[in-house]
Amino acid sequence: MNLEKLLTESRNPDTLDIDRLSTLDVVTKINSQDQLVPLAVSKVLPQIAQAVDWIVAAMDNGGRLFYLGAGTSGRLGILDASECPPTFGTPAELVQGLIAGGETAVFRAVEGAEDSLTLAAQDLTDRNLSPNDIVVGIAASGRTPYVIGGLSFANKTGCHTVALVCSPNSEMAVIADLTICVEAGPEVIMGSTRLKAGTAQKLVLNMLTTATMIRRGKVYSNLMVDVQATNKKLIERAKRIVSLATGATREQVEAAIEQAGGSAKVAIVMILAGLSAEEATVRLEHANGFVAKAIR
Repeated sequence: MNLEKLLTESRNPDTLDIDRLSTLDVVTKINSQDQLVPLAVSKVLPQIAQAVDWIVAAMDNGGRLFYLGAGTSGRLGILDASECPPTFGTPAELVQGLIAGGETAVFRAVEGAEDSLTLAAQDLTDRNLSPNDIVVGIAASGRTPYVIGGLSFANKTGCHTVALVCSPNSEMAVIADLTICVEAGPEVIMGSTRLKAGTAQKLVLNMLTTATMIRRGKVYSNLMVDVQATNKKLIERAKRIVSLATGATREQVEAAIEQAGGSAKVAIVMILAGLSAEEATVRLEHANGFVAKAIR
């Protein structure tokens, strides 16, 4: 293993003195390096858009999105996947994050798990991976065996595969159908890829699922109309969403949401199109869930 050739494992010339700086200067250095990340992400927007189109097509065909990663990369995939159901009202199985070492590795390192070329294949097999699914492998270095093994297995299954990496010319790039390589540069602390690389991965994952859900009718204007109102905060958010979308009074909003069984999306169509809850539901089904189409 030759780490010195990896961009994420190189030494940052701008932070050589970071151990001798004041606290304010330390965090200033970290912040100045963090500001480089969005600029690096902006250079791979066409690749991100291509991945989104593939994810949308997979889901429209009954497929699922799987993230594969180890350590920080795996945890970020799990974080993004876990936020989809409450934000967009998706089934828990639609977006799934898999991490080397399983659930235990979410909270603490499982030694040696990421070095296995077969564990990811088994994890995907356990979830009945099909050709309709899409697999995104996440690894800052682009060389994590767990992810490489999973991408190779997914290729054999017939899935589209995507590599999200932070080092150019990676092993994962050779395997995946599409590579999103965010070159954010050396870390503030050499090799600590939970920093800039992790931030880059989070930004890209945000885009993948958010853009996908927008393309699948989960957003009306910039409102998360499929929000799941499962606690007091989200109940109030649902009411505010319906109010902003329709301009209706609070009393009208509350009545519509109640008749709609808690669905902000149905309530919006009811109010804007002058329909009953049942009629609004049917209209949404015919519009594939897009509010703008349903109210025309």
